[in-house]
Amino acid sequence: MFFFDDKVTNSTFKARSIEHAYLAILNDDLETANAIFESLDSPRAHWGRALTSILSGCIEYYPTYFEIRNFYEIDLDFIIKNQKLDYIEKLLNSLEILSQYNQEVYKYTARVMYENKMYNSALEYMEKSKDLLFKDPELHFMAAKFYYSMQNFEQANYCLEECLKIIPSYFPAIKMKEDIAIKL
Repeated sequence: MFFFDDKVTNSTFKARSIEHAYLAILNDDLETANAIFESLDSPRAHWGRALTSILSGCIEYYPTYFEIRNFYEIDLDFIIKNQKLDYIEKLLNSLEILSQYNQEVYKYTARVMYENKMYNSALEYMEKSKDLLFKDPELHFMAAKFYYSMQNFEQANYCLEECLKIIPSYFPAIKMKEDIAIKL
């Protein structure tokens, strides 16, 4: 989500809306963003309270499992794409705490890093995720995708084997395994 994209012709937001709160975040006005989130009653606004708390460096409102699952990845990607380096650092520094509420947060982080071509970070967060949730087939498939993109087909194949040990019928893994067999 970019607010200032040449393709966007209507960039007007209603006052005290979710969009207004995110614009306040981009403008480093966390106090206004938090006030807007507090005035709204929605899952997104509840997450927004946690987000502004994290970004301010003092977590006062802790997110739920579902808030993290539904919104963390989107917002980390939003903050990366808008080059808010201080906020990226604060979000990443909060992962240990967030993992107490949703152990998949390292996997979510890895996926965002991978999609933003931050490959070393993606691998680092995949490894952290494995420490918590080794039996997550999606995590092993993500690692396989990473190694495949690096043309390390043997390591990709190993990750696929781990994935298929957990769910033998995981179709994307089966398909990638077939593709790798042709390359090896």
